[in-house]
Amino acid sequence: MKEIVVISGKGGTGKTSITAALAALAGTGVLADCDVDAADLHLLTSPIVLQEYEFVGGKRAAIRSAKCRGCGRCYSLCRFGAIEPVVSKNVFRVQESFCEGCRVCVEFCPAGAIDWVEVVSGRWFLSQTRFGPMVHAQLGIAQENSGKLVTLLRKEARRIADEKKTDWVFTDGSPGIGCPVIASLTGADFVLAVTEPTQSGCHDLMRVLELTEHFGISAAVCINKADINPEMTRQIERLAVGKNLPKPVTIPYDPSITAAQIQAQSVIEYDKNSPAARAVSSLWETIQKLIFS
Repeated sequence: MKEIVVISGKGGTGKTSITAALAALAGTGVLADCDVDAADLHLLTSPIVLQEYEFVGGKRAAIRSAKCRGCGRCYSLCRFGAIEPVVSKNVFRVQESFCEGCRVCVEFCPAGAIDWVEVVSGRWFLSQTRFGPMVHAQLGIAQENSGKLVTLLRKEARRIADEKKTDWVFTDGSPGIGCPVIASLTGADFVLAVTEPTQSGCHDLMRVLELTEHFGISAAVCINKADINPEMTRQIERLAVGKNLPKPVTIPYDPSITAAQIQAQSVIEYDKNSPAARAVSSLWETIQKLIFS
């Protein structure tokens, strides 16, 4: 079993569309949508949810008003503005969205009125798609610990792949270089970095490639909409080759990708003879050669 993680330095490069297209070309595999802050792979795969679970991302303080003496000790100690007075009751309460889980108020409350409770930060799902099983999630608004959720999803995807003896896991990672991206990369077999021929695309690609170098993961670059800025495309190609990576596969700007999205399909399903579909097919052949060479 090989896990291919598709990432990008910035959002909007076409990472999810390419992930779905690769899964369509593979025929069978396990999908994991690890872009948990803005999951959208389900829009192209139409998953049927088989199982649903709560995700507990951490713990927060909760004040028991019946036991609170209203002394204000927690209010004075909190450095995040998460404690507010309830004037009408002469007690205090926690604003959950502000609480950082530092536990200071729990430890120093003289009345022992503050509990340390688990917080449900979102939900994650085991689903079935036409490409195979899919693991995905929905992180709650203003919730954190997305890296922890990504790790859980990847673990489940690999478990399912082992159980079903599937050859491929296709992971749609998060954009950027933050905690969820690092959680998406560690232990992967291969990373595909999708970029676009713009200054910001080139800059953010360099940061992503520094991550793959740090973790020692084999990587390749794909330039989406490559023909909208040929000079920048050549610059990115030189950058990749300078880092001892294969020459990037280029995908032309193609309206069929947008048309496929409207139909909730990958571009391979929508029109396998379109310019973008042919380029992605070439990309898939290149990835397999790089993995097994």
